[in-house]
Amino acid sequence: MRAFESPQGYCLAANLLREAKEGPLIRTEAPLLEIRWHGRGGQGVVTASAMLADAALEEGRYFQAFPEYGAERSGAPVTAYSRVSRNPISVRSQITDPDVVVVIDPTLLGKVDVTSGLKPVGILIVNTSLAPAEVRSRLHFPGGRVVTVDATRIARQTMGRPIPNTPMLGALLCVTRVVSKEAALRAISGRLTARLGQNGVQANIRAFELAYTGIQEG
Repeated sequence: MRAFESPQGYCLAANLLREAKEGPLIRTEAPLLEIRWHGRGGQGVVTASAMLADAALEEGRYFQAFPEYGAERSGAPVTAYSRVSRNPISVRSQITDPDVVVVIDPTLLGKVDVTSGLKPVGILIVNTSLAPAEVRSRLHFPGGRVVTVDATRIARQTMGRPIPNTPMLGALLCVTRVVSKEAALRAISGRLTARLGQNGVQANIRAFELAYTGIQEG
């Protein structure tokens, strides 16, 4: 049981139990994983997508990361898209039928159709203090998997400000393992050191770690 004592082991144990009940997870061996991110300007939605791309590049994967803006102002809804694959990616369009949807801003629930096109066996990951069952009920999403994590609380606790993008990246990787945790942490450091300094990077890494071990699923 020693392997399950680390944060990686925690996720592995939870995912193994889930697989035993409901079948295999989306894994890094999948031909192509498509992720759609929903948030608001100023929350780091595009940065989270870019950090995932950086980690994919380090691990020799093919990837795409691109945003879609509405009104270009802080607080306006922002959508970003990520594709990660072990094979070349030929498609260049927006992602309309994602495998995973990540909702960084919970105030979008009920205002934006975040589950639009989400595959019936897809994964919905939401930044909220609500239980997964309550999110599922509110969004009328009967299938797939619903995962919640209070990323805003974690961000305030670790960074002193409500920027939930790195904890949501941690939740995404706990659930999907689309890239390794180690590659993601190096991507966080690479993206944020010049902007935030070492103290800021360490706060973001702590937020990532807490979300990585703090998900709820139902």
